[in-house]
Amino acid sequence: MRNDKLDLPENLHQFAFLPRFSENIEFLANLSEDEDWKYHHTESDFPILENYIKYTYRRLAEEKKISYSREGTHCCINTGLVTRNQEAIFMVFDENKIEDVEPYWHFYKFLRKGEYELSKFPKLPEMAFYFDDPAKLVYDVKKELVANVEHIIEDNKNRFPEPYCSMNNYQLQNSIHGSINSAKERVKRSYKTAVPQYYRNNIQLLVPLCLNDPKIADLALVVEDYGLMYRASTCLTLDMAINNARQIARPDRDWLQP
Repeated sequence: MRNDKLDLPENLHQFAFLPRFSENIEFLANLSEDEDWKYHHTESDFPILENYIKYTYRRLAEEKKISYSREGTHCCINTGLVTRNQEAIFMVFDENKIEDVEPYWHFYKFLRKGEYELSKFPKLPEMAFYFDDPAKLVYDVKKELVANVEHIIEDNKNRFPEPYCSMNNYQLQNSIHGSINSAKERVKRSYKTAVPQYYRNNIQLLVPLCLNDPKIADLALVVEDYGLMYRASTCLTLDMAINNARQIARPDRDWLQP
């Protein structure tokens, strides 16, 4: 098998040529079990699912969880998704025969585990794995949360909705401090409030920042585990948060509504 077949670049588009990718993502959305893959406030097809596939590939490339056919003409990855009948779905590639298109591989199709075409693989690949310690997925309410509110504002003010992004920093600090205190109490009442996300080989937790209405999150505060305490120094829009959180599992939509 030639070495270029085995190259696993970080980017899916560098690994394989992906013709009509949006159409194939729509096919995958219909093949997999029902899930909301759309942003609620943006006109787009299935952006969450498209990002999910891209970042799932990235993690699988890191873990080298790619299987090759006996003849070496095909390869596949485990998407981590299942059909409505709980049958695993695989993303299959064949050799790229299109001239002047650089990637060695070419996206072929999404296949259910039971489909005959997967029999060409001596062993099907495993799902992506993101954590070693399950305790990292749960917020420890005994730990103190220290938030660098000044840094949150300096680096992320453009992510705040109106009127907050137009406030002076002092006014916004007061709003954020109150929202963080409310989030702490909310996590104490329900551990599911803190949603895990995978980011740069690390598990972080997302908690809601409700600036105006206690029932509606405006942003997601990113909480990192520093051993004896948690630190928060950045925030994400809800669209960004749902993309990151979905890599690990389908998040509870109690507050994380894209």
